[in-house]
Amino acid sequence: MSDLYTSDTSEEEIVRPRRQRRRRRKRSRFGSFVAVLASLAVIGAVLGGVYYGGSAVLNSVDGLFGEPEDYPGPGTGEVPVTIEEGATLRAMGATLVEAGVVASQDAFIAAADQNPDARSIQPGNYVLRSEMSAADAVAALVAGEGGERVSLPEGLRVEQTLERLAEASGFSAEELQAAVDAATLPEYAEGEPEGFLFPASYDLGGDVTAQSLVDGMVARFEQAATDVDLVGRADALGYTPREIVTVASIVQREVRREEDMPRVAEVIYNRLSGACAANGVPEQRLQMDSTVHYAFNDYSTVYTTQEQRQSDSPYNTYRVSGLPPGPIASPGEAALGAALNPSSDGSCYFVAVNLETGETAFAVTEADHRANREILDAYCRESDLC
Repeated sequence: MSDLYTSDTSEEEIVRPRRQRRRRRKRSRFGSFVAVLASLAVIGAVLGGVYYGGSAVLNSVDGLFGEPEDYPGPGTGEVPVTIEEGATLRAMGATLVEAGVVASQDAFIAAADQNPDARSIQPGNYVLRSEMSAADAVAALVAGEGGERVSLPEGLRVEQTLERLAEASGFSAEELQAAVDAATLPEYAEGEPEGFLFPASYDLGGDVTAQSLVDGMVARFEQAATDVDLVGRADALGYTPREIVTVASIVQREVRREEDMPRVAEVIYNRLSGACAANGVPEQRLQMDSTVHYAFNDYSTVYTTQEQRQSDSPYNTYRVSGLPPGPIASPGEAALGAALNPSSDGSCYFVAVNLETGETAFAVTEADHRANREILDAYCRESDLC
């Protein structure tokens, strides 16, 4: 190791190099500062280019895809939807997309932006359609008045219908029965409401009264009757419109799969005509458990007892030939259509063999029907649906 300074070096010579080093350090620091600024400027320029370039790309993509995906509408069927308390329009859109009501969340939001009343949509239960246009979905929610609706399934008798209406609407059973008594039914109903309160969804909000609710149900039946040409087709088949509604009500109660309904209607007509006499059906008897269930107001099982089948009720089609006195339930449009357009398979018997799926087996002969009944009996030994 050697010494930095020798003994004969002057003080002035020592100080001067130190000052020069300080000045060089100051210049070096200033240069670094300028370099940093220059680098930041370059980075900023690059980021700006990325931003504007990215925006251009995104705008180009938006232009490529155009408007958000939307259904043309008006939609089909009925889809129950719940709008939760505090839901935003975006949350509503997500709910509707998940339910299959609208095609995209963005289309719903865009439609809501165009509807000045969209911000007034209330939480509640709504019944919308599958694959609606976003604008129609927004309008339906706006008009829903909190989603106060009641849905009535096919196959209910008047008593059951009024019970459901009373529970959902707040109207008393007495108010609803008075409304039914005062309703103007089709002339061919012969003053009896059974079968003529159409199963559908009905609004309960706003100015709805017990009378307007019931009148709406009758009007909806008349619309369906017009759609299937009930009066004209009944005459062509040689039956009255009321008799066709009676057939449809039995069809509705006996099977739930629409594809089976025309075949059940044919069995009914084959039995009424006597075409099944050679296959073991006596005296034009329908022998339908559904009519016996109606007579006893007992729907606890698919079977009927020997005692029930021996009753004197005019609805006991095991003992009484021909149709029962009137409808036994409210049929939907599919059952009405089936009663007017039966199949032509030659069947005289049918029985449900799987109550979970609704699978139904048809037969021409009594022997084949007994084999099908054994399938049902085996199913019922393993199932609590019977």
